[in-house]
Amino acid sequence: MLRDEPVVENTVDAPAPVKPHLKTIAVMPAYNAARTLERTVADIPAGSVDEIIVVDDCSKDNTVEIAERLGLTVIRHERNLGYGGNQKTCYRHALDHGADFVVMIHPDYQYDSRVIPVAVEIIRLGICDFIMGSRIRTRREALAGGMPPWKYIANRGLTLIENISLGQNLGDFHSGFRAYRREVLETVPFTRNSNDFVFDTEFLAQAVHFGFKIGDIPVPVRYFDEASSINFRRSVTYGLATLAVMAKYCCRQIGICDSPIFKPADRTSPVEA
Repeated sequence: MLRDEPVVENTVDAPAPVKPHLKTIAVMPAYNAARTLERTVADIPAGSVDEIIVVDDCSKDNTVEIAERLGLTVIRHERNLGYGGNQKTCYRHALDHGADFVVMIHPDYQYDSRVIPVAVEIIRLGICDFIMGSRIRTRREALAGGMPPWKYIANRGLTLIENISLGQNLGDFHSGFRAYRREVLETVPFTRNSNDFVFDTEFLAQAVHFGFKIGDIPVPVRYFDEASSINFRRSVTYGLATLAVMAKYCCRQIGICDSPIFKPADRTSPVEA
């Protein structure tokens, strides 16, 4: 009697599906960043971004020349639009260039560029849609890094109010390091925001309003003469404007009044598309 021949299974694995490449673009809102731009770019880990876009807001130094020498994509404003206005240009061009992930980092070498791939990976995994860099892991570390004591106190007070108002638990609401999934920038009507520094606060409130998941990671920070920073008077103005944004958000939530910044973007408009 013949024995049944053993069945030999095909052990050759089918080729794994090729994952589509997701494009990461770093954007840098620049103003007089000639002395720090190259160092900021040099610290970005090789292969972690596909393109770097520098938007120059009418710098008075040779920021543009250095950016072009480094082979970066350079966009020049014909007139100074302010910090918020600069970011609007950054994000519009990043979207136009096909970014799946967008990282905004100041080109003043204040924030550590080495954390870029970490922030993007957290977003890629679906853990968060929007990552903030926190400068304040501990009080000692922040002050040792050069953060002025008055700025530390103001940051802690405003961040507490913002966390309570927005229902978040972020360590630093006023960071110049941010990473986004493309859908965040496509949904948030950021073109309606201020052209000044309060743009950042408005964007955060909008992201919460539209239901995006926000998280943060510690980012080493450096304070030195070349690093950009607003003075005490501008900081007071910024602080009051931040409180006004929180008031708008709370009024929207309880139905007292509404603000255009919380209405969905009009994609039929060439400005918001």
